[in-house]
Amino acid sequence: MGKHNHLFIAKRAAQELQNGFYVVLGAGIPKLVLGHVPKGADVMFLSENGLLGLGPRPQAAEVVPDLTDAQKGTAAAVPGSSCFSSADSFAMIRGSHIDLAILDALEVDEKGNLANWMIPGQMIKGMGAALDIAAGARRLVIAMEHRTKDKKIKILRDCTLPLTGLGVVSRIITEMAVIDVSPDGLVLREIAPGLSVDEVSRATEAGMKVDKDLKIVQV
Repeated sequence: MGKHNHLFIAKRAAQELQNGFYVVLGAGIPKLVLGHVPKGADVMFLSENGLLGLGPRPQAAEVVPDLTDAQKGTAAAVPGSSCFSSADSFAMIRGSHIDLAILDALEVDEKGNLANWMIPGQMIKGMGAALDIAAGARRLVIAMEHRTKDKKIKILRDCTLPLTGLGVVSRIITEMAVIDVSPDGLVLREIAPGLSVDEVSRATEAGMKVDKDLKIVQV
């Protein structure tokens, strides 16, 4: 079910894209969005290592060894793309020139706080770009599984892990639901086919209001 869940989440997250957007995608589920961009959409993806115009992962015969994304994976460039230093890339991010960022998360809470860069006691290689992206993007959407593999809840009243950003999350998209962060708390906007509001609520520690126009997720 994990792979199916990831594709479902990515397809729904791709619906957040709008013409003219400059977008950053985090590692994991968000990277799958590249394969589900709406046909004809005019969207440019930025890779933090210095590529504007990131395309879907290339086929083996199309791989250019010197072209990688920020996670050192093989990358493709779309027509009109450009390459530059990572310093310029981060200037774009920190200068709030990114319309939308889609990131994975370890935890999100009802105030829109995000924790996604470390788990205490585990070896990490560094903060990465998540802190800059969370602070600099004009809108931040989280694309993640609703619970961990061992069924621990990830949408909390208060994050317990070290924070990446305070009040930065606008929307949470999971395999169960689409949930918005509002000044009054979380709002359940869409629910996955076949699920009930009660099932989503039991998988969510934070309280949620239910949108009066609650919709079924369409992907």
